[in-house]
Amino acid sequence: MSKVKVDKDACIGCGVCASLCGEVFDLADDGKAFVKEEADTDLPCVEDAMNSCPVSAITIE
Repeated sequence: MSKVKVDKDACIGCGVCASLCGEVFDLADDGKAFVKEEADTDLPCVEDAMNSCPVSAITIE
């Protein structure tokens, strides 16, 4: 399983990751994105979300 991270300092809370890949990403109360616990981070939409993030806040290791 891939390790997916959201850089909270870079995230602007636009929500594109959650719209493209709601199975993995959600927005916290502070408006910043996070990776859901127990999410299947190997889904194809994770890479789509990473590539669509306007501030490149998502990384896959």
